[in-house]
Amino acid sequence: MRSSNPVFSRRGFSRDNGYAGFNAQPQAGGPAVGTQGNPYAQGSPYAPQGGNPYAQNPYAPQDVQHGAPPQAPPATDRMTMDDVVARSAMTLGTVVVGAVLAWALLPVSPSSWGLAIGSALIAMVLALVQTFKRKASPALILAYAAFEGVFLGVISEMFNSRWSGAPFQAVLGTMAIAGATLLVYRAGWIRVTARYARIGMTIAIGFVLIMAVNLLLVVFGIAPDGGLRSMGALGAIVGILALVLGAFFLTLDFKQIEDGVAYGAPRQESWLAAFGLTMTLVWIYIEMLRLVAIFSGDD
Repeated sequence: MRSSNPVFSRRGFSRDNGYAGFNAQPQAGGPAVGTQGNPYAQGSPYAPQGGNPYAQNPYAPQDVQHGAPPQAPPATDRMTMDDVVARSAMTLGTVVVGAVLAWALLPVSPSSWGLAIGSALIAMVLALVQTFKRKASPALILAYAAFEGVFLGVISEMFNSRWSGAPFQAVLGTMAIAGATLLVYRAGWIRVTARYARIGMTIAIGFVLIMAVNLLLVVFGIAPDGGLRSMGALGAIVGILALVLGAFFLTLDFKQIEDGVAYGAPRQESWLAAFGLTMTLVWIYIEMLRLVAIFSGDD
């Protein structure tokens, strides 16, 4: 299964790479090693196509010819949930610090808006570079978070100057969506299956393409009021759909993190987990900010 975040689809969480228990080999007269309770055993819709580079755990496939498990990093070098939480706190903390500094130091002005756009473009480039790198780069991820924070700080101040309190409400809304999604996911009310992911990603790709076309219409003056992203009822409907997609992305992120921890991903992958979560939460915050403004009215 591929995640919503391109970083997960390119890195160790993809089905092109395996963790312990993935693609287990059958033993003579018995079931495949690691198939008991392992959603990535052969026959699973998530089963990766490659070998298992992190094989040293109870689900490790055995070397059929030599009767010994392949070499793997020590267990202490594997990703844990604590690693993910710590890296996510660092990455999101960098976003918050950048946003607070931008809010405090930059006045609301056309030049600040230009700085926000420039920061967003730099953040996008850094995100793309990290996405296509073979290994996680903490410096690159934190730099992305810093520039993303500057962008969020400027636009949050601009929204606050027109709709007082909108950023604070958007933060609360983002926390509520993330918390509710995690609760629903942990309770098992949502099962992240291959079919679930395919349907959701098809909708998400369609949404992004439609928004890209809408942006072109706005840029060329064909839809001067914002088109589908207007500050009216239509814009609210589109914003709610975007929030639903953000929650969908979170479920994929949670699934990828859970599986990486369970099946022996290297500790370095926790930076990619933090990176992916940060991108999704930024998406949700921006959409929530717009919705708060729409429902606040044009005061």
